[in-house]
Amino acid sequence: MYNVEDLFKKRPSLPSTKRKLDLNSDASKPDTVYKATKFSVDGDVKKNGRATIEEDGDDGDVTAGPQMPPETDGVLDDDDDRFFGGGVDKNTADILDFIDERDKDDAKPEKVDTRWLQKLAINFQKKISKNTELRAKFEDIPQKFMSSEADLDADIKALSILAEHPELYVEFVKLGCATSLVSLLSHDNTDIAIDAIEIINELTDEDVEAEQEQWDALVDAMLEADLLDLLFENVTRMNEDLESDRAAIYHILGVLENLSSRPSIIPQLGRDSKFIEWLLSRIQIKEAKVTQNKQYAAEILAILLQSSPENRAQFVSLNGIDLCLQLLSPYRKQDPSKGTDEEEYVENVFDCITSCCDDADGKSKFLDAEGVELCLIMVREGRMSRSRALRLLDHSLGGPDGWPCCERLVDAAGLKATFGLFMRKQDNETTEHLLGIFASLLRSLPGNSAPRIRLLAKLEEKNWQVVNRLVQIRREAVSRIASVDKDIQAERTSIPAEEQGIRADEWLSRRLDAGLFVLQTVDVILAWLVAEDEQAKRTVEATMSDSSQPLEAIRKTLKGRHPWAHHSS
Repeated sequence: MYNVEDLFKKRPSLPSTKRKLDLNSDASKPDTVYKATKFSVDGDVKKNGRATIEEDGDDGDVTAGPQMPPETDGVLDDDDDRFFGGGVDKNTADILDFIDERDKDDAKPEKVDTRWLQKLAINFQKKISKNTELRAKFEDIPQKFMSSEADLDADIKALSILAEHPELYVEFVKLGCATSLVSLLSHDNTDIAIDAIEIINELTDEDVEAEQEQWDALVDAMLEADLLDLLFENVTRMNEDLESDRAAIYHILGVLENLSSRPSIIPQLGRDSKFIEWLLSRIQIKEAKVTQNKQYAAEILAILLQSSPENRAQFVSLNGIDLCLQLLSPYRKQDPSKGTDEEEYVENVFDCITSCCDDADGKSKFLDAEGVELCLIMVREGRMSRSRALRLLDHSLGGPDGWPCCERLVDAAGLKATFGLFMRKQDNETTEHLLGIFASLLRSLPGNSAPRIRLLAKLEEKNWQVVNRLVQIRREAVSRIASVDKDIQAERTSIPAEEQGIRADEWLSRRLDAGLFVLQTVDVILAWLVAEDEQAKRTVEATMSDSSQPLEAIRKTLKGRHPWAHHSS
């Protein structure tokens, strides 16, 4: 028996600031066409569901339907006034007025505070208990517990309002609701689990204006309730052929992204769960068109690898570098479409390998998988992939463990490709990576070895034209930095000393954007050339002198005593 009052209650629906999941509709599906017809804005359900008959010709004066009421002089008797006038009697009008008043009362916004939360928590726990009890009692009779499941579903969705009131997070945890919400991820009905995942995603989203203590209290309680293990269990039981399950996977990835905003959780994601392995397998699934979930999985994997040596070690042990290089191989000559999920996917896969190539084991695996050779193909023939390949080479050649990759680059005819690119005008990012590669080659190749001799011979080509290019880049960088330094100095004199320390990082970032890193790297290369060869030294001195740049400036750069470096502490 339905309660009349319940029929008129409206549940609040709140807008979400979470980025939207793109759900592709298929107009060819019968249910889609049906819904489009049923809910047409200009449509009439009754009219659309009924056949119409078009009549040809003139029916003349044929009259159909009931006879019109007799004309009067404006005076109707009581019965006529009741029927043709208002259409309702006094009792019916009173009932309708009462319902209107109840609607107005229901429309008043309910105050969301601790008392409201306590009431919500009691109802939420009752719905969970009732559903659990009925499921256990009538396990084989779904009709007995489906009603309680629908009530539970509604209560879960109602929790979304908390995202607008993060000041209640701590109380939400104290009432045990956070633990109960996480426990629903193991519910036998995947629809219930999916609702709980979506709410967890909303409550932990970075767009929620929660204080750090409030967010930490909620997340800590969820982690203690085995959130990570339960999320992974749901990943394995979802079927992405179903739209609802695809959305669930998207929201699980969203939760992982939210959790990764706390650095201490990132190693835990790799250590205490199998997400690294699952993410690696997910980005390998072949799709006719790269889907949003595949791109998102690659993005989350890149985040987890970038911030944790433990996660990178696990990824390398799973042969992740070789597998990712295979995924990138098709893009050595072709580019993904701009502004698509595929383009972001390719960039994220590059980021995964690049992060691992900062470690010795990653460099070794990259070398074994012929990553240097693939990157050089992209440098020669690629377009979108070229800058990413140069960045990857820069990281793999750098550091004390990069010398094997340096030798491989020389053996694979990489000097011609990189120096040829350097002698042409490039964007700042490409120039930075090329300079980083040259600095690593000079630093890591053994003296008097065949690869080093080939490197010096390349530098000496066409009367050391590379030196002229290096000095030109240096002059441009010094000019840009001087302009920024002038602005910073004006700002420095206008603020107190304590605020100068606060803004030091900002000023350093502006110097880097102006070309500070480029200047430092160029001077490292020039210093190596001066120390390496007497002819190179004379060429550097002459070129610097022609540009009004004394050789002493290089020494100051290397010692950190250049004018742009003062007051950096």
